[in-house]
Amino acid sequence: MPTLQETLLAPDIRSHVIADCEDLVDREVADLSGVTGTAVRLAYKTVRTFDAGHIPAMIESILPSVAEALQPYWARFTTESPGGDFGGYLAGREDEVAEALLAITDSRRRASSRATIVKAYNTVRGSAAKHVKATLPALGALVQKYMQA
Repeated sequence: MPTLQETLLAPDIRSHVIADCEDLVDREVADLSGVTGTAVRLAYKTVRTFDAGHIPAMIESILPSVAEALQPYWARFTTESPGGDFGGYLAGREDEVAEALLAITDSRRRASSRATIVKAYNTVRGSAAKHVKATLPALGALVQKYMQA
């Protein structure tokens, strides 16, 4: 069975995965509400305004790390819940999966020299785990779509 890295990063698939991930991020940000949602939407708009290509470029650059972070979950899912719902599987392990994914973006923040991007990220980092957890079902469905294609 191919790994997430082999499938999601394949030259003929990668651009589709990136576009789907960008759509997922756009939808998730648009659906946020309340004070936190306003802060996230403002930070997202700031990033988009400052560098319109930053979001897809960031998705492309972290996709290998995301595939690597999710691979152990995919491997367990395929043996424990074949034919099941990977998004639900991830949601059932939301704390550990969210931290694994946020470790990737936290590392990128530490390495970034772009003050505007770092400031926007720092603004929303406190509530990021909550938002990542809420997105896990959709992220799992996205991954499963490509893995079962």
